[in-house]
Amino acid sequence: MAQYIITYLGGDQPSSPDEGKRHFAKYKQWLSSLGDAAISPANPFRNTSTVHPDGTVTGGSTISMSGYTIIEADSMEQALEIARACPFLEIGGTLEVSELMPMPF
Repeated sequence: MAQYIITYLGGDQPSSPDEGKRHFAKYKQWLSSLGDAAISPANPFRNTSTVHPDGTVTGGSTISMSGYTIIEADSMEQALEIARACPFLEIGGTLEVSELMPMPF
């Protein structure tokens, strides 16, 4: 089975704490439904800094990536089906799905 990374991009902030709790409950339910397929289920980012080619560092990100989940699936099609069910899409977020390529070291 191959591993895939689902990358979270964008998404709207909840309009209230209650809305945030409801969305997070859906997200946890989705992650639970993945069972053993969820290798690294929830990896949000915070306190991002960007290192530029000239070595300077700026606070914040140059992209809207907010985290990732690593899953195992039989095919890209199966990985995409898993991603399509993610409630992150309900808050205006976009998901990128990429197959992870093992590197020999």
